[in-house]
Formats: sequence, C-alpha cells, structure tokens
Amino acid sequence: MVDRSNWWTALPPSAAANLAQVWIPVGLPGFTGDQKARRVALLDGRFGADGWRQGHIVRGRVLTPAEAILEYEASYRAFLRANRPLVAFLADVCGNVYDNAVENVRDDDYLQPHTTSNHYQDISVRRVIAELVDDPAWPEVRATEPGEADLLDLGTGRRERVPRASGMRGDGLLQIREPDSPGYMLSPAVVPVHDPALITALPSRIEWYHLEGCGHLSVEAFWQMSKVVEVRYDRFLASGAHRADPLAGS
Repeated sequence: MVDRSNWWTALPPSAAANLAQVWIPVGLPGFTGDQKARRVALLDGRFGADGWRQGHIVRGRVLTPAEAILEYEASYRAFLRANRPLVAFLADVCGNVYDNAVENVRDDDYLQPHTTSNHYQDISVRRVIAELVDDPAWPEVRATEPGEADLLDLGTGRRERVPRASGMRGDGLLQIREPDSPGYMLSPAVVPVHDPALITALPSRIEWYHLEGCGHLSVEAFWQMSKVVEVRYDRFLASGAHRADPLAGS
C-alpha cells in the first residue's frame, strides 16, 4: 500500500507555492491573559513564526486583530455615549484609566507586543473621551492641558505620576478590572457589544467573562469568542500528529 500521508511533498513547485498561500482556521484559542508569550512561543515552534496568525471571525469574515478591535472600540463608544452621567464622572473625577498595571496609561496603541498581557478597555475609554472633547454636544468634556500629573489611584490610595488623558480633568486614577476595582462599571464584561451580529456563544466553554456582567453579550465575549488561529496549509500538513489538535498545550 502506498503511503499517502506525505502526499504534498510530491507536488510540483507551483502547486506547493499555492498551498503555502492558503490559510485555514484550526481552532478557537480563547482567553490568553498573561500566557501570551508562552502561546506565541509554542505556536512559533509548531508552525513557524510566519506559519500561523491570530484573526477574528466578524460577520462571517476573518479579520485581522487591528480590524476587529475597531468593533471593540465601537462598543465602548456606544456605551459611553448612552451613559452621560458616567462620561461626566470620568471627565470630572478622573485624570486617566488603566487595566492591569499603572503603566498601561502610556500605551495608546492596541498592538502591544511589549506587554505580558494585552489591555484594551483603558485605551478605548481614553479614545472615546478624547473624541468628545471636540464635540459641542458634550460640553461636560473639556480640553485639558497635556502633560503629567500626580493622580490619586482610587483603588490603592497611592499617588502616581502619569500622563493626563485628554478630556479627563480630575484628580483620580481609575483601574478598570475585576468587580472589586473602582472602574468595574467600564469592564469589558460589563460593556455590551454594540452590534447583535457580533454575538456568538459556545455552550461548552465557560471562561471568566461568561460569569460577569452581561456574559456572552459583552464586548469581552465578542473579543474572546471571535478569536481564531489560522495556519498556513503547508505548515499544517507538515505538523504531522498536531493536525488532530493544532492548539494542544496553548
């Protein structure tokens, strides 16, 4: 009997080159948290650094994270614009916001190769509030002088020297994190997704964001449940036994 397990190795170069340009989804990785570097290293070793990528399935299409994060930000925009008292609180009481570390305030880009774990909610809040500075319909959000300020962390009680966010003129530094954080009302588990077409559910998977806020209807659920790993088909074929469970151990 002819062994066909390595059939692709006999392909002519032109056909092999075509397969190298085909990408297929191989699984839903779910929440990464502080395991980002470990997951990257594992998949780099399995498929090569140029042989896999993360995408998000949004309205039936696989988008890059840079494209999909705009839906995340749009959810914060819709939520804040629908909650005027919350916007007033942020503008009057707070000077900046962060997620898992005070140094988050220095990141303005959603692409964060330098971080142990990604943080998005603080960036979305800063961006939306900054937009409102220039909107005459939101007089409660006013322009602020750029530069650093000594802000009082509302959770820890410590003073932190950090940049002031545009439109936030207060003295407080607000952490947006777990239910016991002062900014939990802005948690991505609390903020609902802005478009019902983004809602997905996988009943067999229960992660932390399913148990908080609005569960599978939240922007966090959208972000995590839409996440997919794609692999170049030639690297998938060459991965041998890993084809049965490409994300094992990740």
